[in-house]
Amino acid sequence: MDLRKLKTLIDLVAESDIAELEVTEGESKVRIVKSSAAPQNQVVMMQPQAAPVSAPTATPLSVVPTAVEPQGHIVKSPMVGTFYRSSAPGSPPFVEVGSTVKENDTLCIIEAMKLLNEIDADASGVIKQILVENGQPVEFGQPLFVIG
Repeated sequence: MDLRKLKTLIDLVAESDIAELEVTEGESKVRIVKSSAAPQNQVVMMQPQAAPVSAPTATPLSVVPTAVEPQGHIVKSPMVGTFYRSSAPGSPPFVEVGSTVKENDTLCIIEAMKLLNEIDADASGVIKQILVENGQPVEFGQPLFVIG
């Protein structure tokens, strides 16, 4: 794999929410891991039946320190998909910050493979934070709401 392709892959990982990328091209294999603990990518190129070959040093990623951990019950995404706050464009959102919710109240919809999945509250309380923007892609286990 040439260095231009490797640089493109590193930039792709750096500019996206992807945490890890593994690409196999012919007999070459590249794995790029974005680490939140260290401000650099781990890049390893491997040849079959050969010792790992170090790739050129990657440009460090800028890691933005996260704010204080949200206080309260965190509702996480049960699937990968697209997050929607309302049932249809132009409709009012299911919940707003400050809304009181009971267990099993609908909080949002996640569209996955053309199916709309309602995500319900798994605890009662008040919506303290909405951690995802409308229309944003979400990953499995990604925090969506904080209920206090």
